[in-house]
Amino acid sequence: MRRFSNFIIGAVCGALVGSVIAILLAPESGEKLRQQIRERTGAFRDEVQSAYTARLTQLETELEKLREPKK
Repeated sequence: MRRFSNFIIGAVCGALVGSVIAILLAPESGEKLRQQIRERTGAFRDEVQSAYTARLTQLETELEKLREPKK
């Protein structure tokens, strides 16, 4: 669980740093840049949601195995 939370923290920090750099160095117009930021934010959110769902499924499977009666 600790590795997963470290991944999420690193991903969020990386996204923030990347966003700031993109804004500072962007040769695009403001509206176009905002649209790109919205798209990338949505993609990032989807990735986090996917990672969360995968991890939740994995933990539920492990919990079911632990709950099975011993033979």
